[in-house]
Amino acid sequence: MTTAHTNTMHTEVGSLEVTDSSARQIKATIRDVSKVYRGRTQVPALDNVDAHIYDGEFLTIVGPSGCGKSTLLRMINGLQRPSEGAVEISKSSTDRPLTSMVFQDYSVYPWMNVFDNVSLGLARSGLPKPEKHSRVRVWLDRLDLGKFESAYPSELSGGMLQRVAIARALVAEPEILLMDEPFAALDAQLRRRLQEELLEIVGDAGRTVVFVTHSLEEAILLGDRVLVMSARPGRIVDSVDIPFDRPRDPELRKSPEFRDLEERLWLMLKEHATATA
Repeated sequence: MTTAHTNTMHTEVGSLEVTDSSARQIKATIRDVSKVYRGRTQVPALDNVDAHIYDGEFLTIVGPSGCGKSTLLRMINGLQRPSEGAVEISKSSTDRPLTSMVFQDYSVYPWMNVFDNVSLGLARSGLPKPEKHSRVRVWLDRLDLGKFESAYPSELSGGMLQRVAIARALVAEPEILLMDEPFAALDAQLRRRLQEELLEIVGDAGRTVVFVTHSLEEAILLGDRVLVMSARPGRIVDSVDIPFDRPRDPELRKSPEFRDLEERLWLMLKEHATATA
């Protein structure tokens, strides 16, 4: 009944046990994780989930609505605890946060300007102020926000707000970047644009990323591997390696191989789309 984050130097992160290790190896292990939400009725969200997250991989997770994808991501982030099982994470640095998370709803503070919102990612870093400011500006420029650092969220479009949220997560240089359907609320054109920007910024840099999405196209384009989940209570029904090399051209979407893989994943989801509880 623990959410553990594993390490070789045992430390505690909230309710998570953290450990230290090195090499391209397993970065995180999700071990026999189940989750039941208890209220007037008991709602089983996850059922005996077993999975690995490898160091430096971009892992995407797909599954029917309500299958527990976001619950699983929040467990990796330490925001929720499993009812049974454990999440074990290998911590390799004392200078970087273990995780940073980007949510679907932007999660930016309306009373802070863009610069200050992004700076929150370094609030606990202990870096000297000039270094913090320098790093913030690097990520503002990389996400095309440099001209808007003094703007407030009410002045920005949805796409720009999500860029702010992504910059805030990346400025901290987390060991694992967690993204919970970050483009779901955007229109198709903007979503595509941000997919391509993320592909360039994160997808080719060897960062460890866990990305939840409903879009099979997005999962294939961005990911090194796709975990496919069943309907509630969510289980991992398959792990599919993406056979396309990096750096990845967004035009890959048009290839027959891409479309064949998308169809394969769709048939898999369709087979497991009915809730069992």
